[in-house]
Amino acid sequence: MNFLGTGTSQGVPVIGCHCDVCSSTTSENNRLRSSIHISKKNTSIVIDTGPDFRQQMLNYKIEKLDAVLFTHEHKDHVAGLDDVRAYNFLQKKPIDIFCSDHVFECLKREYRYIFDHNFKYPGIPKVNRFSLENKTFSYKDLKIQPIQVMHYKLPVFGFRIDKFCYITDASFIEKKEKEKLKNLDVLVINALRKEKHISHFNLEEALNLIKELNPKEAYLTHISHLLGSHEAISKELPNNVFLSHDKLSLTL
Repeated sequence: MNFLGTGTSQGVPVIGCHCDVCSSTTSENNRLRSSIHISKKNTSIVIDTGPDFRQQMLNYKIEKLDAVLFTHEHKDHVAGLDDVRAYNFLQKKPIDIFCSDHVFECLKREYRYIFDHNFKYPGIPKVNRFSLENKTFSYKDLKIQPIQVMHYKLPVFGFRIDKFCYITDASFIEKKEKEKLKNLDVLVINALRKEKHISHFNLEEALNLIKELNPKEAYLTHISHLLGSHEAISKELPNNVFLSHDKLSLTL
């Protein structure tokens, strides 16, 4: 599993900001928008195609992509969808995308030229859309269990694959969804900053959730420059909790 990006919607550094984090020359403090790549045997998937999708795939030299899973429709998670067409050219086939009906309606508005069959323009992205519900499903070599969380009032999907789970843009998780998060080897969870936020877990809330769920390891993602530097915050974390960073790879 590769962390393609670990930053919040503005990324880090933030345009025009000269704080210590944004001015840092330490690579771990540079964060593209949040996304991960998962590969198993012959299966290659990405969760979310944010604005940095093209650069992320180049950074990791990912030359095969089977599918994209979308957590929700916010631009920092979907704005790079057009660049899947590079894989259309490479693989000579459409890319499978999985999203809820609500997210699909948003994608159709944002990318009318992809989904409106009246558009016959050459070179547009080719995708096969599959409906994503709160039900476990299989895709090639992977068994995927959606986890529904709330991003303030917006439903967002996290995803559990085997004993790994990825959750971003969450501020609340219902008890029945937490039941799906037991016995994890690795939990990835958003932790925006230290101050409380209306639609994201802050650091304290994320750590409390990790303590409750008790995974073997946890990695914090969707990180703002307001959280603090990678070096400083890493020293404050429990022994089994880590700050993720761009280009971090885990073997699951």
